[in-house]
Amino acid sequence: MLAIRSLFASTLSLVLFGCASAPPPTADARPPSGVCNAEGARWAIGQGVNDEVVNRILRDTGSRDARVLRPGQPATMDYREDRINVDVNDRGAITGLRCG
Repeated sequence: MLAIRSLFASTLSLVLFGCASAPPPTADARPPSGVCNAEGARWAIGQGVNDEVVNRILRDTGSRDARVLRPGQPATMDYREDRINVDVNDRGAITGLRCG
């Protein structure tokens, strides 16, 4: 009986969690266009890489995805118009931005 109650409670939790709505967007949030424009985030060169900076880069470039590339890190060569590549040096400072 305890196992059935536990299963019921788990199932109910999953159902309720699935119905939760996403938080409303903030006033300055604009949906990404999906087409990267690296020029919008040239301000980031020289900055330290962290979540806040990467999120602002995503917003300012209109990209949907960001890839932080460190020296010597392997990366695929596929081109994606919705991705910004953030090149960083050994100290974690951003050295370049390019779409793809």
